[in-house]
Amino acid sequence: MHRLLDRATQLTNFKWETPGFGPLTYEAELKTTALAATLLFANGQTTERTVTAAERLGRALGVTVRVLPYWGEIIVELDGTPLSQIVPAKPLGVDMGRVLAVTTVIDQICHGTLSAESAQSALESAGRLPPVSTRRFTLFAAIGAASLGIIFGAPDAISLLLIAATALVGALVRRWLSGFSNNPLIQPLCAAFIAGIVAAAASRLQLSDAIALVGFCPCMVLIPGPHILNGAIDLARTHIALGSARLAYAGAIVLLICAGGLFGFTAVGATLEIAGPSPPVPLIIDVIAAGCAVASFGTFFSMPWRLLAFPIAAGMLAHAARWVLISVAGTNAATGALAACILVSVLATPVADRLHLPFAALAFSAVVSLMPGFFLFNAATGFVELVSIGPSAPAALLTSIAANGATAFLIIVAMTFGLILPRMLFERILPAPV
Repeated sequence: MHRLLDRATQLTNFKWETPGFGPLTYEAELKTTALAATLLFANGQTTERTVTAAERLGRALGVTVRVLPYWGEIIVELDGTPLSQIVPAKPLGVDMGRVLAVTTVIDQICHGTLSAESAQSALESAGRLPPVSTRRFTLFAAIGAASLGIIFGAPDAISLLLIAATALVGALVRRWLSGFSNNPLIQPLCAAFIAGIVAAAASRLQLSDAIALVGFCPCMVLIPGPHILNGAIDLARTHIALGSARLAYAGAIVLLICAGGLFGFTAVGATLEIAGPSPPVPLIIDVIAAGCAVASFGTFFSMPWRLLAFPIAAGMLAHAARWVLISVAGTNAATGALAACILVSVLATPVADRLHLPFAALAFSAVVSLMPGFFLFNAATGFVELVSIGPSAPAALLTSIAANGATAFLIIVAMTFGLILPRMLFERILPAPV
């Protein structure tokens, strides 16, 4: 035991040098590697890419490390020694700008253009990058929600204006709340509550014939798609605990979105009815609206302007393919979503790997308009109606709840499967560039 402790002390105090780098301790290298892993993990990078990038950085610094991510912490161990770093980390956010900045620092260190002594400060600077401006955030929240309204068949300009205004106010409230609380669950709850209040007021004043769309389209921009995809990828890679935690976190957000919207609606004393099927939208309008929705979600995930063109193009192409499958070939919504997501995954995987971007955020931003928010909120509305009616509820209401819930579940499963299957096949056949 004494020998082991002496050895650990020697390793901690040991100074070493590599070509192009100054003298550093193993402890300092562990700290730098742990910081890089934490920044990637906390800002939406997939687990596998986080581990690969951190281990690559360790090798560039002259050490071999093992990176073990868990919900709440990351452990970085120096292979063959008792030295390790345990740092708190929760994958609560999605910020593609920070992920890109961190991977750029890692590339510079690996290529010898950035010294090891500067790595820590460079990574800290990357982690402090601000999100997109409030003006851009709120503007694109309005554009995204209105685009979803068009896709789901909002019939008039008044409805679209209500949807856009509600999403804009919700985005402002979210930004305001972020300055007071780090709790990620409060923001979607309050934004959905505002959407419910506006929809209820529009119903009472008879301002729109699409009250359900006025209520749920602003809520759709709150859906935590990257967390759902990252959780599914973790489960597929048998990271059961981490994947389950990610999905539980995403599920809690979805539950709060539904609850906030319904609470806001009932607070005004209005009654929200289950919406009927939306009328078909012409192909060109559907595709343009999908591109606007993609641009909005790219903004929510702090995607740099120069990178927005690719997900917009991929999303528009995917939506066109889905429109053709449903409107021309007569397939159902789940099959159309599956085909569209496979197409996006095939296109996005090599781009995400080449640019070191978070795959989940890049892919989800391209297919967000396919999310079954219409069916989710209809199922939630049906549950509320069922509770209010009680035992005398008609059988048709139960059938509607089951049909909407099952359809939403099948679409989410199809989208998840369609996005992660090509991703994992690419990783098996063509390893990501280092």
